[in-house]
Amino acid sequence: MVVAAPQRARALFTAHPARTVVLGFAGVVVVGTALLMLPAATETGDATDLLTALFTSTSAVCVTGLAVVDTGTYWSGFGEGVILALIQVGGFGIMTMASLLALLVSGRLRLRMQLTAQAETKSLGIGDVRKVLLGVAGTTLAVELGVGAFLALRFRFGYGYGYGESPYLGYFHAVSAFNNAGFGLHADSLTRYAQDPWITLPIALAVILGGIGFPVMLELLRHRNRVRTTGRRNWTLHSKLTVITSVVLLVVGTVLTGLLEWTNPATLGAYDVWGKLLNSFFYSSMSRTAGFNSLDIGALHSSTLLMTCVLMFIGGGSAGTAGGIKVTTFAVLAAAILAEVRGETHSVVLGRRLAPHVLRQALTVALLGVGLVMAATLALLSVSKEPLDVILFEVVSAFATVGLSTGITADLPAIGQLILVGLMFIGRIGPITLVSALALRERTRRYELPEERPVIG
Repeated sequence: MVVAAPQRARALFTAHPARTVVLGFAGVVVVGTALLMLPAATETGDATDLLTALFTSTSAVCVTGLAVVDTGTYWSGFGEGVILALIQVGGFGIMTMASLLALLVSGRLRLRMQLTAQAETKSLGIGDVRKVLLGVAGTTLAVELGVGAFLALRFRFGYGYGYGESPYLGYFHAVSAFNNAGFGLHADSLTRYAQDPWITLPIALAVILGGIGFPVMLELLRHRNRVRTTGRRNWTLHSKLTVITSVVLLVVGTVLTGLLEWTNPATLGAYDVWGKLLNSFFYSSMSRTAGFNSLDIGALHSSTLLMTCVLMFIGGGSAGTAGGIKVTTFAVLAAAILAEVRGETHSVVLGRRLAPHVLRQALTVALLGVGLVMAATLALLSVSKEPLDVILFEVVSAFATVGLSTGITADLPAIGQLILVGLMFIGRIGPITLVSALALRERTRRYELPEERPVIG
């Protein structure tokens, strides 16, 4: 029996979804690198060297925001357009691939992954792929156009930018914010707008929406009418965990930033109370997902840098544009610790018992992330003379695809920048492909081995 080509392609994709994601992202990075190496991509008209183009392309596709050259002055309009397109493709592809992989895995295993919206109702399957794609595209365009228009008006009437420059600035920053990329067109990122809530708050809103993940946004939109008619919120456990954990981390980050930097004259100490609160909130919202900054990162206390490393490592929501190990992974691990402390045999969250394989996957993602960060930190310390806290900050920022930087990225040797390139790529596709691979490889053992308990602690 002859199998049609589309069916063979579908079977190959279903059998090796992780490989497809890796090759897809790598292909986009290569294309972006080639385009950025063209003389037309720079302001001076000179061709860009391979490492600079590769670093910038990887950072844009992986929606990180780390840069070795100033985006607004080094790249021409064509180069900035390429970067913007790479950000859009990277952000849209990340959300789409994550949602598609969830659907494909659920179809293969006949399970409804919590990663997708309405998972507990078992209403999603392979037939919803088209709906998911349209939903991702519609949500992305709606948020980007809305925030971009608002920012454009503010740039035009608040700062006097031209009628052509204002929409460009607004849309560029809106796309970068929603995709959690952190690329900006100003050398100082957003520090010049540190006391302007009409700039920082819309960008923070776009970052948060992109960071919570598409499945959560889709579920919130679908349940809006039901809440109006019944007054009930039948959210899935995934959405509840994502929203609650994100809010908690956002509040904790705001409070800790304010406490640690309140009197620092180089950061929050220069502002009044309102300015301190605004910038503490903005920094907290950027620390877990995006690379915009309204404070001088290099002037932060070491304690603040360490706190930021924790927030960056946790990251944002699954199947979104944020990086890190994801808030649901963190919440699952916290539930497992709490259950063990209480002496309970099962981990329970919000009235639901967590499956054992979920705990194993969360532990695997977290520990592999820690191991990768430690290995990269050690490697960078061996090739750079920068202190540990600064190196660790840069490594976590790259792995979690955040993009915040203390300013040492451009000064690192070539091998150090290549290490960051690898971290950005692995950090972006790693959690998605790893969890998918683990789910596809899951099998039931047909026999049990004798049980034994080694000494722990």
